[in-house]
Amino acid sequence: MTVRIAQTDDLDTCLALRRQVFIEEQSVSEAEEVDGLDGSALHLLAVDGTKPVGTARLLLKGETAKIGRVCVLHSARGTGLGAKLIQSVLDVARAQPGIARAVLGAQIQALGFYEKLGFAAFGPVYDDAGIDHRDMERIL
Repeated sequence: MTVRIAQTDDLDTCLALRRQVFIEEQSVSEAEEVDGLDGSALHLLAVDGTKPVGTARLLLKGETAKIGRVCVLHSARGTGLGAKLIQSVLDVARAQPGIARAVLGAQIQALGFYEKLGFAAFGPVYDDAGIDHRDMERIL
């Protein structure tokens, strides 16, 4: 797997990946997945050859970069792509003026994954689209 991860303006491809993972695979409603924030976000796209395999978005507010909508196609899971995608998102966040920390809402089963990438959980467990989540942060 030779994957290229880069910032993109190809929102349609990012949305198609998110539809496949969140709406079709995880049964998140379209109303919850499409939240109206994509127009003000930075988007990253992971491509294996010519096939899109993952995406993430970044919302900037004050000194905080909020990482969200992170997804990797089932066929690319377990390859290290998720970690590379998060590292790429963090690189983009660090390049933004004034950004000092990254936050995200992690699905409970992914807490260990994000902890290995330097994130620390804070606050209570909460329901997001029928899936238990917990907030996490990493100082940049």
